[in-house]
Amino acid sequence: MEQTELNPIQEVSPRKNGRNNTLTVKIILIALLIIALIIPITMVQNMIMERNKTADEAAAEVEQKWSKPQGITGPILVIPYKEYIEGENKAQQIAIRYLFILPDILQTSGNLETENLKRGLYDIVVYRSSFNLSGSFSMADLQQKNIPEQSLLLDKAKLIVRIADLHGITEQVKGKWGNDKLIFNSDIDTPLLSPALSCFVSLTHMQEEIPFTIELKLKGSESVMFTPLGKTTHVSLKSNCVTPSFTGAFLPEDRNISEDGFSASWKILNLNRNYPQVFTDKNLDINLEESNFGVNLLLPVDQYQKSIRSIKYAFLIIILTFVVCFFVEVLQKKNIHPFQYLLIGLALCLFYTLLVSISEHLSFSLSYAIASIMTIGLLVFYLSGILKIKKTALTIGGMLLLLYIYIFILIQMEIYALLVGSIGLFIILAIIMYYSLKINWNVPK
Repeated sequence: MEQTELNPIQEVSPRKNGRNNTLTVKIILIALLIIALIIPITMVQNMIMERNKTADEAAAEVEQKWSKPQGITGPILVIPYKEYIEGENKAQQIAIRYLFILPDILQTSGNLETENLKRGLYDIVVYRSSFNLSGSFSMADLQQKNIPEQSLLLDKAKLIVRIADLHGITEQVKGKWGNDKLIFNSDIDTPLLSPALSCFVSLTHMQEEIPFTIELKLKGSESVMFTPLGKTTHVSLKSNCVTPSFTGAFLPEDRNISEDGFSASWKILNLNRNYPQVFTDKNLDINLEESNFGVNLLLPVDQYQKSIRSIKYAFLIIILTFVVCFFVEVLQKKNIHPFQYLLIGLALCLFYTLLVSISEHLSFSLSYAIASIMTIGLLVFYLSGILKIKKTALTIGGMLLLLYIYIFILIQMEIYALLVGSIGLFIILAIIMYYSLKINWNVPK
């Protein structure tokens, strides 16, 4: 009787199986360590945000004592008038209303001289400014509301300029109304515009066009804003600030930014905004400031914002460093203990505390370079002791140096940060995939 031979069952080598299990366990431990490093990274991130908050509080304290961000709304001609309303028993009563007339032409030219004030470790940008407001009012606009001339209280007409922070006025406000000199006082009574500066003006001998000029000298901080009140509003601004950020409802038509500062000019028509040239206090829902425009004066360096941006890449650096160390373990048959991985990860986290602490005293770029060199030097020294191969440790250090340079370039970018970051990550992943092909995951030692 013929016997059928059975194929022997292939047995998996215990050594091969053990090797696979060892690699799997090591990968799991490394992944758990990366997850555990969320704690120190979060702590460092919270520390940066806390220091940033402290800097903001210092800035707010200086602004309170120096002057807050400034805004100029005006001038506006305000004319009280009598309105007859029917009261009880059909008896007529007189109510005092206000007529607001905006200038026909409004030209504003200004110069801002910025300076940095120190509050402890922090720099706060403030400025001194001088503005010249000129233009004219058209008395023909009085006819738009069909208010009887006898109801107008022309002898109580006022010219009003609203300043965002009256605390910032450094000199008496000078000006002219036609041929008359203007003497301004604080005003808290006029609706819609209080608090402001006001001055009684003569309208008893009205001509069609009444010219005006006003000179303002203000202190402020962070920003300055303007309200386009004229039928045609021109604003020209010069400053020694090299980092302006134009903001608001309108951007300048012309701008020039150089190492010495910037200049900018705006031209805005009454057709570009959503409130009329003449209105009364019945229109208290009018928001003049929604059409504001101007410039933010930014600090040349904001180390906390850059540090927050840099720590967003912390996991990228940690993961890539751990992956490289793992590849070295497998390819060069070395052994790095999980505790040593943890110390490497903590050294990479410490980079950010070094960066923040040094950048509070030096420029961000120099601080970044110092923190990078200190971190890379520490890791090269430590890895050369673990691996006993200085060339490999220096290679890992060179990889880290390139990675820190790449992150620094991303931090400086704004428009192309996402594009360059995506391409860089794609290249890094491709390199890791290529070197992973060199590892035979199933072959034992």
